[in-house]
Amino acid sequence: MRRPYKALFSLSLAFSFIGNAATGQQNQQNEITIETRVILRGLDKITARIQLLELPIGVDGHFGSLIITPRYCRTRPPAEPPETFAFLEIIDEKRGGELEKVFSGWMIASSPGWNALEHPVYDIWVIGCKEVDVKTPVIAPNTPNKASSDSEN
Repeated sequence: MRRPYKALFSLSLAFSFIGNAATGQQNQQNEITIETRVILRGLDKITARIQLLELPIGVDGHFGSLIITPRYCRTRPPAEPPETFAFLEIIDEKRGGELEKVFSGWMIASSPGWNALEHPVYDIWVIGCKEVDVKTPVIAPNTPNKASSDSEN
């Protein structure tokens, strides 16, 4: 004896496949990945503007004329004394389009003056690291319907 819910499941699965194949749609599923981000605070010394920046590792971010690229970020586990380390590369884009590397190194959240960015207009501090779940779409094409591919030829 067949159970009715199995028959309904099979029937709904068949209709969804036929519907997607007939319209040529693609199946889209989300894959969850963990992305590490560095949290920075930037200060414009001329306007006194403070901005919080949250940048994914390896992605350029902009603050004024600075291009900030975080390469690594680590926060100690809760069992150890609290500390956050970040490796940053900072490039200053001058008016003529000239790029000048103004900082490349480790910044430590508890000691911002120890290895700081020395810039006449901007200050950058490391605040912390953050791990974020990011849904990235994974697109898998359906197999083409035999009848529709024959009619195209």
